[in-house]
Amino acid sequence: MEAALKTWFVIVNPTSGNGTSKRKWTKIKHCLELSGFYFEYAFTQYSKHSIKLVQNAINNNIKNIICIGGDGTLHNIVNGIFSQSFVSTSEINVGVIPIGTGNDWVKTHGIPKDIKKAIQIIKNGHTACQDIGRIEFLNSSKTAIYFNNLAGIGFDGFVVSKVKKIKFLGAFAYLCGAIISLSMFKNFESKTIINSKEIRGKNLMTLIGLCKYSGGGMQLTNTPNPFDGLLDITIAEDLNEVEIIKNLPELFNGKITNHKKVKLFKTGFLSVETYEKDKPFIQADGELIGTGDFKITIIPKVFSFYSMQNMV
Repeated sequence: MEAALKTWFVIVNPTSGNGTSKRKWTKIKHCLELSGFYFEYAFTQYSKHSIKLVQNAINNNIKNIICIGGDGTLHNIVNGIFSQSFVSTSEINVGVIPIGTGNDWVKTHGIPKDIKKAIQIIKNGHTACQDIGRIEFLNSSKTAIYFNNLAGIGFDGFVVSKVKKIKFLGAFAYLCGAIISLSMFKNFESKTIINSKEIRGKNLMTLIGLCKYSGGGMQLTNTPNPFDGLLDITIAEDLNEVEIIKNLPELFNGKITNHKKVKLFKTGFLSVETYEKDKPFIQADGELIGTGDFKITIIPKVFSFYSMQNMV
């Protein structure tokens, strides 16, 4: 169906990319209009506002959403879609014009940062349907949280807590956050259950991947595939500060998964319990979501997005 015959809702995060979304909105709006899109739009006004905006759009029978922002904005849109029950999630299609700090999710799917090219992908109308992870907190009344890229507990969550303060550095913020965190983070004792196998020990971090990149281009899981119905798990064991420094380049080129203290798994379900008084941070798609024990299940092929024509 042509873009002109659809009603679209555009969600703009004005703080994404250190304010780039807001500065470029006039140009983006003009490009959308020239491309024949009939749309309403709104700027997010506070953290997680995207969740409410997308649900209001769905309630108004709008099923085509455009995200103008970064990984965090998309994460909240995903959670808006999956925490509602009015419409089947696979009926809602999301287009992304990436303007953010890391822009990691789009790297897996080949969605360009160029505004006109990103809009053309949406206008072409080709969609793909990827897997989504569902995080449930154990012994807690917190609602489930969904992720579309990568979640983790431990060092990566601690890094995310530092990156929030230095996002003005762009993608470089993640590397700086990792360096800042080196002398501050303490490895944690945990029990992880994967494929009915219990894994106990002290860990640096446990990562649960759907897509290939996170943290501004880091490759922390081995063979993630957002269409295979499986979570790609990396457990980095008790690496010390010196070992982390030596392996910083390997965080970006994917070779960290070859380290002798790294274990790899594929699964549709896992649970993690920690034994520290101060529970390690949990992050999802680069957003801090809390602390504590949790389980994750995969929901196969439920998130529909506008994609390159040759996607699965």
